[in-house]
Amino acid sequence: MRYLAHTAHWQFLGLMTGFLAWILIMAATGLDEWRLWFVDDASVVASGVAWVGIWRACFYSHALENCRAIGFSDPFTPPEIAAAQVLMLLALLCGLLGNVGAAVAVRKVYFSVGDRGNVRLAFAAAGLMYAAAGVLSLAPLGWNMSAVLSNATVHFPPHFHLPAAPARQRVGAAVGVGVLAGMLMLVSAVLFLSYRYAPEAPEGPRTLTDPAQNGDLQGRENPAFHIEEVS
Repeated sequence: MRYLAHTAHWQFLGLMTGFLAWILIMAATGLDEWRLWFVDDASVVASGVAWVGIWRACFYSHALENCRAIGFSDPFTPPEIAAAQVLMLLALLCGLLGNVGAAVAVRKVYFSVGDRGNVRLAFAAAGLMYAAAGVLSLAPLGWNMSAVLSNATVHFPPHFHLPAAPARQRVGAAVGVGVLAGMLMLVSAVLFLSYRYAPEAPEGPRTLTDPAQNGDLQGRENPAFHIEEVS
């Protein structure tokens, strides 16, 4: 007999992968290293490198960290950064909903003894949330990566103390973390959406054999009975 819990091992792995991916998306959203700006003028940016994230821009000036916030409605905010602020938060929300739904579905499979008829639907819902989280995170990451590779600049106001354009720039570690998280989210989505299990038909009640077909219940088919009867 195949138990329902034996069919959800890959989905349990998908839950673990989705939870890890959600943590990585949270980390990528908060990290400042989306873009690395290399600045020639070291009079203010002493390290020669500035970190531009989706929430703020930071650099070290004479051993002190100098950070300025980047707002969604600020006129200098480029569209790829503004979109990342919204889409990464939506990805976090979808990932959270996917984790909650997946945890409930896996718990129902492994521990519930009641109604399990909605397991397939619960797995599908969790998979769709994971897929949405993966797409919502990869879209702004790819857009910002493209902006860096094309050497697009950000016109920061004077109080940011950053040049109009960097000497050169590079994709930061946050983008790599986010891309890994988005791919893991899609892997979790595939694992949950690929769940297939058709419950087996229950066995019918056992019936007693007709005595008329297999002999009398009194043991007359036993040769020893006939010997005793003849003697």
